[in-house]
Amino acid sequence: MSDITENLLNDINTPDWLVQFQAVYQNLSKDDLNALTLVYHENIVFEDPLHKVEGLHNLLAYFENLYTHVISCTFEINHFIHTFDEAAIYWEMHYQHPKLKSGKTISVMGHSHLKTLDNKIIYHRDYLDAGAMLYENIPFLGGVIGFLKKRINK
Repeated sequence: MSDITENLLNDINTPDWLVQFQAVYQNLSKDDLNALTLVYHENIVFEDPLHKVEGLHNLLAYFENLYTHVISCTFEINHFIHTFDEAAIYWEMHYQHPKLKSGKTISVMGHSHLKTLDNKIIYHRDYLDAGAMLYENIPFLGGVIGFLKKRINK
């Protein structure tokens, strides 16, 4: 257990919904995606750089599709800031996809903005570098992006 996770769990000021969110994401896998129903509101709005999903049913389908195509996906929480009904979670995602980077682990830093209603998350927005997560790891396209980055930095 990381120091951040331990602090989150041991801080008496941490709201229950945030402790539950952390626990679900630390153990999330393709075999237990229904655990998401413990933390997300029926009317959840979930956004990341590539998608916007509305409603719990659609969110579960979105995660099922994501997890079906990855070899593994884990989250490491590095820092958090919270109030009673809102939080910013800073994390590192480690994932493997058979069609990206020859199936090797890809790590991407990001953060999530969470808002709650009735002790469940009703708004979840992820901020991360979609290029580092996806485009830079696609055969050929990744090489082109790497070339362009080098040219821009000269």
